[in-house]
Amino acid sequence: MTKNILMMNQKNGKGIIDIYGEVVPESWRFEGEMSATHFKEQLDRLSDVEEITVNLNSPGGSVYEGLTIYNMLKRHKARIVVNVDGLAASIASVIAMAGDVIRMPENSMLMIHNAMTMQMGNADDMRETAELLDKVSGSIMTTYLSKSNKINEATLKALMDAETWLTADEALHYGLVDEVTATRELVACASEKQLNVFNKTPERFMKMVETPEEADEESKETKIDEEIERRFSQLEGRIGAIEQKLEELTETEENEPGDSEPEAKNGFSRFVF
Repeated sequence: MTKNILMMNQKNGKGIIDIYGEVVPESWRFEGEMSATHFKEQLDRLSDVEEITVNLNSPGGSVYEGLTIYNMLKRHKARIVVNVDGLAASIASVIAMAGDVIRMPENSMLMIHNAMTMQMGNADDMRETAELLDKVSGSIMTTYLSKSNKINEATLKALMDAETWLTADEALHYGLVDEVTATRELVACASEKQLNVFNKTPERFMKMVETPEEADEESKETKIDEEIERRFSQLEGRIGAIEQKLEELTETEENEPGDSEPEAKNGFSRFVF
């Protein structure tokens, strides 16, 4: 996975931070992922720059980590430029709203939806969690509205309720980005498992996570499934032949004089599988 990169040019007073990967708590963070703690470490090193560019390609992740990153950027004295290099989904789209200027290439996407979580517990626990999710979604909505003056609350809520994947032009239409730029080559920013969390992930993003090795593995699995199906078909044929033979033997026994066992309901009555 691509590393998060910090670049500084003190002469020009500019710095760059890449968020390429999932946004997670620091204790969960692996290479290529971003936490609020790790982001702060990089941001602190850019205290004297006049402009910071944040390059985003992320499926989102932890709401609280993302909101912390957003707030750190909003407080920073530097001019913030955000580039959505491929995907800014879920809380990553909220981080994008921290930009004084937000740019999206023509082939990138911005996904907005309501907050989600997993919860175990009784009915009271579930109700409490649902209320908390509503509050978090409301906070996220406020963040989008603080950026855009082209969309009203009702329209935004409908888009979030529907888990909406916005193209660059659509995001520009709703005032969630400022500029649409030339197409860039997209790179994967998440695993298939991460993207499967969403309900409407576009196929082109799902295809990006499939490596040649995974494609070969899928081909092997297909061949195995076909072989299993073929053998099951053969087995069914053999079972049918055995059943027919048992019925013939049963009929023969019934026609012979002498003691016999009670009549069986079917030819398999004496067998346990």
